[in-house]
Amino acid sequence: MPSSTQLRRSLGLWSALALVIGTVIGSGIFFKQASVLQLTGSTDLAMLAWLLGGLITLADGLTLSEIGSQIPTTGGLYQYMAHIYGEFWGFLSGWMQVIVYAPAIVGSIAGYLGLLAVNFFGLSASWKAPIAIGTIALIAALNMLANRYGATFAIVTTICKLLPIIAIIFFGLFFGHEQAFGATVSGIHHSVGNFGVAVLGTIFAYDGWILITNLGGEIKRPEKLLPLAIILGILIIIALYLGVTWGIFSSLAANKINALGQNATAYFALNAFGSIGGRLVNIGIMISIIGALNGKMMSFPRIYYAMAVKRQLPFAKRFSHLNRATQTPVFATATLWVMTSAMILLVDTDRLSELCIFVMYSFYIAAFVGVFVLRHRQGGRPSGFSVPWYPLVPILAIIGTGFVVISELVFDIVGTVTSMGFIALGVPLYYWLKRHYQGKTFDSTL
Repeated sequence: MPSSTQLRRSLGLWSALALVIGTVIGSGIFFKQASVLQLTGSTDLAMLAWLLGGLITLADGLTLSEIGSQIPTTGGLYQYMAHIYGEFWGFLSGWMQVIVYAPAIVGSIAGYLGLLAVNFFGLSASWKAPIAIGTIALIAALNMLANRYGATFAIVTTICKLLPIIAIIFFGLFFGHEQAFGATVSGIHHSVGNFGVAVLGTIFAYDGWILITNLGGEIKRPEKLLPLAIILGILIIIALYLGVTWGIFSSLAANKINALGQNATAYFALNAFGSIGGRLVNIGIMISIIGALNGKMMSFPRIYYAMAVKRQLPFAKRFSHLNRATQTPVFATATLWVMTSAMILLVDTDRLSELCIFVMYSFYIAAFVGVFVLRHRQGGRPSGFSVPWYPLVPILAIIGTGFVVISELVFDIVGTVTSMGFIALGVPLYYWLKRHYQGKTFDSTL
C-alpha cells in the first residue's frame, strides 16, 4: 500500500456546514415537539427547553472547536482522546464507536426510514429491513467514491430538508392562529424533574454535530473552517428547531398537540397543505433522514481508518487502505455497512444505540476537560481557535453533558453497566494488538 495515497483535503465551508446540519437534523425535528410539550406542560417552557438544549450544545461545539483547531486530523474524538490522555484512552473511545455505536446508530436511523417508507408506500412490514439495508448500501457505495460526491449529496439533501422546515415556519408565521407563547396543557403540572427530562430530550435531538470532526483530515484549512462549520452549523440548527417548534405551536392548540403526540406534525402538514402537501412533507422527512445517514456513513469510516493507521484494529492493513482512484477508505465503509446490516437483522438497534449513551457522553466530558489540559500544556494560550468566555463555556459544556451522564446512571443503570461491558471487552484487545503489531511495518498515513 503506497504511502502516497492519502485522504483528499478538498471539503470547503459549504460542504462542512451541510454535513453538520445534515447529520444532526434527521426526523427528530419533526416529531419531538409533542414529547417536550408533554413534559413541560406549557409552550413557554417547551420553547425554553429547546433553547437551553441548544445553548448547551453550542457550548459543547465552542469547546470542542478549540481542540479540533489544534488537532485537525482524521478521527475526531478518537484522536483528541489519544492526544490529550494517551493512546490507551484514545483506543477505548474509538473502539466503542467502531464496534457498537456507529453501526447501531446508523441501523437505528435506517430502520426508522424503513418504517416510514413502508407506511408511505403501503408496503408489507417485511420490507422494513430490506429498505433500510438497501438504502445504507447505496449511501455506502456513494461514499466509496471521491469525498466530493458525498459532500455534494450532503448539500443537496440539506437544501431539500430545509424546504419542509421553512414551510412549517412560514405557515405558522402567516397563517397560525394559536398562541405560541403562554398556552398550557390541561392536566399537566410543572415540575423541575420533568423540565430536566425535556431538556435532556432536546440535547439528544441536537446530537451528531461532533461527527464532522472525523473529517478533519479532509477539510481545507481545518484550523479555521472546522470551528466555523461547527459553530455556524449549531447556531442554524438551534434557529431551525426553535422555528419549527414555534410554527407548530402557532398552528395547533397545545392540548391538540398533546393529544396527537408524535402524529402532531403529520396532522399539521395535512391540515396546512392538504393531502398532496402532507405527502410532500413526508417525503421531505425521509430525505432528511437519508441526509443524516449520508453524514454518518461518510464520517464514521474515518474512525476505522484512523485507528488502523495507528495499528489499533485487527486487519489494520486493510482498514487503513485507501482506494488509489477515490482516496477513500473503501474497506472501512463496506465493513460498516455489513455490521449495520447484521445488527438490523439480528438485534434492536434502537436499544443498542441507547446503551452507548453513558460511555459516549463520558468521553465527551473527558474531551471538554481536555481544553483545560491543553491550555495548561501551552501556558494558557491556545495555538488555534480560542473558545470565548473561557472558562465559563467549557464549564457549561461539562455540566450540560454531565447532566446526560447522571441521568443515564439514574434512569438506565442496566444500559450503563452494559456500555461499560463493551468498553471492558476492548481492554484485552488493546494489549493484544500492541503485541501483535510489534515489529511489523506497513506504509500508512493520515
